[in-house]
Amino acid sequence: MSVATYPFFGKVAELVGRLTAIQGDCASAEVHRRMSETYGEREGTRRTTNMVIQSLASWGIVERVAKGKRIIRLAPTGIDNDELTAWLIEAAVRYVGKPVSIPSLQSLPVLFPFTLTRHLAYVVSNSANLSLRSEGPSNQFVALRSTLARASTK
Repeated sequence: MSVATYPFFGKVAELVGRLTAIQGDCASAEVHRRMSETYGEREGTRRTTNMVIQSLASWGIVERVAKGKRIIRLAPTGIDNDELTAWLIEAAVRYVGKPVSIPSLQSLPVLFPFTLTRHLAYVVSNSANLSLRSEGPSNQFVALRSTLARASTK
């Protein structure tokens, strides 16, 4: 839920997920550079980025090697509980800030430490906080229920 509540945390997690997706590791300097592009070249940006990376390492999501200069993605945690899956999907949708297609949920960089093993459309349809939308015969999107309620009143 940190990614939904703290946008800075979410951005670091997204970058680490995106950068480690292909090779399984990345340089921490690359994460710092991209965060500086977004938040500015300030000492606070660098220090806070380090703190988020260290939190990810402390939680067993990544490992810092070569004196913290490289970040290695650890094995993802499989989630096979419907309530926990819905909670993670809600956090991801809140972070993204707009509806997300069901097929792309599994590959969202911000959810990189988790593998969602449940049938996602079924989980979303049974959630009190999420809503399933269809656009065409094969395009399904998940959105927050409150987002849909506000959109329909405008």
